[in-house]
Amino acid sequence: MAAHLLDQAEIDAALAGRHPDWTGTPEKLSRAIEFADFPTAVEFINRLAPRCEEMEHHPDLSLRWRWVHVDLSTHSAGGVTDLDLDLAAIIDEYSADLPLAGG
Repeated sequence: MAAHLLDQAEIDAALAGRHPDWTGTPEKLSRAIEFADFPTAVEFINRLAPRCEEMEHHPDLSLRWRWVHVDLSTHSAGGVTDLDLDLAAIIDEYSADLPLAGG
């Protein structure tokens, strides 16, 4: 069964309960996270990777110094699904457990 693609209203409603830095369109969800330093940003990715493997759902991640840019989309479905929202919640949880810039 194909995953249900979310429309903008569904995405907006779901992101209202997520970290305020998330943005979303029917094509992808995005968030940039600024960690305290480069090793912490790498640690975040290392903690997240096994969970993504378990879910068989892999975000697009970009690491630049202490910043990690995250894009979520269910490529096989052609856009954002509940799986992306589930992974966004996990990303919020994992990032909250690590030192952020300015914290």
